[in-house]
Amino acid sequence: MSAAPTGKTPSSPADGIVLQLDQVTKRFGGLTAVDNVSFQIRRGEIFALIGPNGAGKTTLFNTVTGMYKTTSGTIVFQGKDITGLKPYRVAGLGIARTFQQIRLFSYMSALDNIKVGEHHRMRARLWDSLFKTPRARREEREVEAKAMELLKFVGIEDQAYNYARNLPYGHQRRLEIARALATNPSLLLLDEPAAGANPQEKRQLMELVERVRGQGITILLIEHDMKVVMGISDRILVLDYGERIAEGKPQEVRTNPRVIEAYLGKSA
Repeated sequence: MSAAPTGKTPSSPADGIVLQLDQVTKRFGGLTAVDNVSFQIRRGEIFALIGPNGAGKTTLFNTVTGMYKTTSGTIVFQGKDITGLKPYRVAGLGIARTFQQIRLFSYMSALDNIKVGEHHRMRARLWDSLFKTPRARREEREVEAKAMELLKFVGIEDQAYNYARNLPYGHQRRLEIARALATNPSLLLLDEPAAGANPQEKRQLMELVERVRGQGITILLIEHDMKVVMGISDRILVLDYGERIAEGKPQEVRTNPRVIEAYLGKSA
């Protein structure tokens, strides 16, 4: 594992640090979307990433999940350097995510959407699947039972056999979270899960995120709704134009002059 650029010792699972970014930068040509950002997330935390539009939040998500390669810097997950790994390898190590724009299989049932998320853990071979061997049938029953458990966990088990496209918007958000959980992650990245939700759905979402944390899963969250962020986060990192401008507990961040200026302008 390569050494961190600052000379710090990369985190290990034993020290309680799940994710560590050290001086991560991402450039697109002449545009610097993420500029020298460092932070750590501890096991069991709900850690929020906030900032005005264009601050670099989703770009940072994409570097963690391997969708973008970092220009420089190091990303360490549970003691392993994952900088530059392909998305499927990052997911295989235990990082799952949702997207700002919901990405479900519209003409598949809610149940089948989750079964797709579990597919990577199936061990039956092509021969087993083609000839419906006892092994394949047993595994299929196990996958379906697990998918139903997840639907129940997120509160939409009554929608199991409905097409994803026909679900209410809030239920689609819950289904996407359930599908991410099907990969059995240690770290879950949620990209604006409250976007488009009404007040009741936002309250239910906050309760769901807390239940996910209760399962031992660490959460990294992007969210624009400040009531959600302040009500659920243990710590918050604020970005502005790709730079880290503040980090701390919610009560510290909400009164930080640089944060107020970034959101409301210098005159505020």
